[in-house]
Amino acid sequence: MKAPIETLLFDFGGTLDANGVAWKERFHTYYRAEGLDMPAAAFQPSFFAADSSLVGNLPHDTDLAGTVHALVCNLDFELASSAVRTEKSRPVNGCSTRGARVAARFLSDASAAFVRNRPVLEELRKRYRLGIVSNFYGNLEAVCHGANLASLFSVMVDSQRVGAEKPDPAIFHAALRALRASPETTVLVGDSLRRDGEGARRTGMRFIWMMPQVNPDASAQPPLEQGVTELHELLGILQ
Repeated sequence: MKAPIETLLFDFGGTLDANGVAWKERFHTYYRAEGLDMPAAAFQPSFFAADSSLVGNLPHDTDLAGTVHALVCNLDFELASSAVRTEKSRPVNGCSTRGARVAARFLSDASAAFVRNRPVLEELRKRYRLGIVSNFYGNLEAVCHGANLASLFSVMVDSQRVGAEKPDPAIFHAALRALRASPETTVLVGDSLRRDGEGARRTGMRFIWMMPQVNPDASAQPPLEQGVTELHELLGILQ
């Protein structure tokens, strides 16, 4: 018999700010909508380069808007450097006007997700200890404060600040120690099977997958205890 659940840990990007769709996939979708003719496999190296260069290089008080705009400026540079034909338009704070539109759409969609998910988190907080564990840039707490979510979480663990990344159990143990929680009574909710699912397995926690609503590779995924496509479904699963 499994121990009763006392603690919930959440991933941030793709889990709290969207319904199971990671930043890389969302940015690719938004750029494609703005006319970028590039398959996902070709977009990936540019995104990873833009993303990696932010780690440890953002002020700790940078909010989500500042983070997204910095990432988009990096992406514009990487896409241009990869000899992809990009829009020739006037830069806005170092970014193309197309990049500014992408950032605005990303932030609008994330804001809607925060509004949608906050009541769910408020309800869960009545029953469980809540924490966030994220592979982030060093400014996770500022992002969560700006999103009006920080007050709901007792701990927010940022990979850059603790020196360990998911799926390394060390990052999860940092959260568990801060919450005085045990892996046996903790559930991790995240959108990545590789980072979150594998991290939960290696740490000894249960895992709930935040799945994208359209998942063409679902048949190839390993069997899971639970999966949800929207955060409010947790309220039924965790009764």
